[in-house]
This record gives sequence, structure tokens and C-alpha cells, in this order.
Amino acid sequence: MDKFVIEGPNSLKGEVTVSGSKNASLPMMAAAILTTEDVILHNVPDLKDIATMCKLLVELGCRCKREDKTIVINCSNLDSNKAPYELVKTMRASILVLGPLMARLHNAEVSLPGGCAIGVRPVNFHIDGLRALSADVKIENGYIVSTAKKLKGGSIYFDIPSVTGTENLMMAATLADGETVMKNAAKEPEVVDLAKMLIMMGAKIDGIGDSIIRIDGVDKLSGVEYTVMNDRIEAGTLMVAALATSSEVTIKGMPIYAMDAIVDKFKEIGGKIEIIDKDVAVVGGKTIKPTIISTAVYPGFPTDMQAQFMAVLSLADGSSIIKETIFENRFMHAAELNRLGANIVISGNEAVVNGVDRFVGATVMATDLRASASLVIAGLAAEGKTEVLRIYHLDRGYEKLEEKLSNLGAVIRREKE
Repeated sequence: MDKFVIEGPNSLKGEVTVSGSKNASLPMMAAAILTTEDVILHNVPDLKDIATMCKLLVELGCRCKREDKTIVINCSNLDSNKAPYELVKTMRASILVLGPLMARLHNAEVSLPGGCAIGVRPVNFHIDGLRALSADVKIENGYIVSTAKKLKGGSIYFDIPSVTGTENLMMAATLADGETVMKNAAKEPEVVDLAKMLIMMGAKIDGIGDSIIRIDGVDKLSGVEYTVMNDRIEAGTLMVAALATSSEVTIKGMPIYAMDAIVDKFKEIGGKIEIIDKDVAVVGGKTIKPTIISTAVYPGFPTDMQAQFMAVLSLADGSSIIKETIFENRFMHAAELNRLGANIVISGNEAVVNGVDRFVGATVMATDLRASASLVIAGLAAEGKTEVLRIYHLDRGYEKLEEKLSNLGAVIRREKE
């Protein structure tokens, strides 16, 4: 396994370009199952999860070829309906093939994803939604086994807005007979990006970006060439890194239109932003102000930015409160930040972050993707050497992060543990 070694404190300066969004790319890759024609995706990040989805599509009989930032997928020879445990266990987003398989083949066997370090991610949204589309769904030997003569439009209500649930069922409904109405659907920009691509393929979708989405099923979908949106969480992570190190960084390709909650909170705690054409200049002030954060579904403050903000608020002039409402185990990075000198007290789903004067380098261990990013941010600001272990978590969601930070002047390198 690899680790990061960071010599701090660091001062960042220069330009950095945001990569394409992993969370937008994965459902788009799964959507290739819906057509027999080529699906060409541009701006796809080079990440382990993307490679895993490619491997899964090949397992199903598709062709999946990558060249630089472009992936070409063709599922004309789709000959399997089974997503095996061996692949699904390494990436929970594999469940996104369930809806497209049902739409195309009318039967699917997709392994249950299994555990997740940051908390339970229920699959009941996917199962109940497919049943609402007239599918017969059972759990057998650790697999979701779903069959239908033909999916039929229906009414789907989400008790809690589910991103993958909305995406999966939206894809399934594109080829169903009749109209499907999804209520309390997820509004995330990645859901909107998927819907835009599906519409270019010939799907009839109304209400994208709203809580009520209507889909009129069509007989078939065509191929498409589409450019994936940039990653708003990577952009937010780079913003916070600049603030934690009192740096000035120009972020190119930042999808600021999708980042209102992140940008507002960034400004509130002392960061400054200037929009220059399509670039965003980010300036970290000398003083970080405390605040109150409560994670929420979009357009609220994203749970995927909670850990990064906890890192920078550990250096604030005062105490902050962070409430995590999405995942029950998403404070595991707090203990590791405390090893670097933070003063964070956890009580249930609430964290009190008491600001300290500085971080001091130490060896810390990443527990999940966003926790990894928070430890890197803290390491950049810390005095002395910080080693971040188990960065394979980070490699799932950040494309060449150490190279981007090095180009900004950070002293960070990848080594074998």
C-alpha cells in the first residue's frame, strides 16, 4: 500500500485544474447498457472506481476502452445479467447497473454491496422502486434478483432523497412502458448531468433538478457523445486546502454553479473568491472564523465536504459545531486529526471543533475517501512531517492529487508503506 509523506507547513500558489466528476461518470457509464450504440464520454477521471466500472461492463459483455480522458463503451453484445460480488464489493456504485439491466434485458442479478465504513447505505430505494415499475424483486444468496416481462411506468416516492436510487430508477424508467413519476427525488448536479445525457440519447425526462421527475418511456435509446461535468468535491477540497494554508490558488474548471453551499460557507469562515472569466481565484485569509455546519442533501451542505471543513475549522479562532445528518459513522477522521493536534470532541452525530493554533506532523491513517482528503489538508498546514497511511481510499476519488498539490508548491510525495 502507498502513503503520502508531507513536509509542512506548506504555502500553495499557482493554477490547478479540476478533474471530471467520478460521481457523474459512474452512472453515465452504466447508462451505456441502455443502448446498442457507442457511448463516448469525455473528461472522465483516471480513478480506480472508473476502472472497476469498466471491468464490470466487460464482465457483462460490453466493450469499454479508455484513451486519455475519453472512454468509449459499446454494449451491443450485452450477454450477461449478473454483477458478481467480487466486483461489487470493491465499489458500491456497481449497483447502478441494476436499473439499466432491467430496462434492457428485463432481468438482473446484482450482488448486494455489503458494508461501508462511513455507514449504512440501504438498497431498499432501488428494490422498492423497481417493484413500483412492475418488477419481481427478491434477495437470494446475497444477490438482488429482479425480473419483469417488461417494466411499466409507475409512481415512486423516496422517503429520503437518494442519489443512486434516483439515478438507477431514472435509467430503468427511460425504456419502461408509460410514464414514471419520481417524488422527493435527489437534486444533485450529478443527477442532473446524467439526465441531460439520457435526454441526448432520446429519453423523455421532465423536471430535472427538481424534487419531482417525470419520465415517459421510449422504445429505444441511441448512442451519445457527452462531456462529464467537473468534480465539485475536488474543487471544494482544493479551496479548503488554500484556506488552511493561507494560500492563493487559481482553480480552473471549478463548477461554481453547483457549489453554492460550499462557497457560502467558505466565505463565511474567512475565504475570499474572485471569478476571472472561467477561472476562480481562491484566497485563504490569515484568520479562520468558527461556524456551524449541518450536512444535508443538495442544495444543502454536502456530507462529502464535512471532513475537509473539519480540518480547516480545527485552526479557527474559536469553536465550531458540525452536525452530520447523512451517515452515522462519518466522524472517524476526528481521532486522526486530534493526533495532529486538533481538539475535536464527538457526541453522537455532533462534533465540537475547538480551534487550535497549529497542527503538528504525525503519522495518521485514512479510514475513507473524504477522511483521506481532510488528513492531507491538515498535513499541508502542519509543522514537520506528516505521513498519511492507506491512501488507496483517496485514490478512489481524487485524480493525481499529490501531483496537483506539488505543482502548487506543496512538499508531498507518494511512498510505499
